[in-house]
Amino acid sequence: MKKQKPQRHSNAKRTTAPQTVDEYLAAVPEPARSSLKEVRAAIRAAAPAETTEFISYGMPMYKYKGTLIGFAAYPKHCSLFLATLSLLKLFKDELSRYEISKGTIRFPTDKPLPPA
Repeated sequence: MKKQKPQRHSNAKRTTAPQTVDEYLAAVPEPARSSLKEVRAAIRAAAPAETTEFISYGMPMYKYKGTLIGFAAYPKHCSLFLATLSLLKLFKDELSRYEISKGTIRFPTDKPLPPA
């Protein structure tokens, strides 16, 4: 019997791929949608005004002189995808309570990361 791979696709409910971040979020069930809206607001507040939102690999991403960050909802968690591992090192203590793997921070669907 084949070992099943863990689910890697987003939890957003949709029949077609989203074209915008608003479309992506509209398809995400609560409470993850509210959490990701808070994450989005924090990214927009911290990123330069020239930062653009786009969909890549079926999830929201942000670009300013290269890819900065992205996020996605999954059945049991949300993830924040960092473009640089240096941020994980810089915020190692603050992120210690979250599950972290190479460039990814996982957090509960109902509790977004603190904006700070």
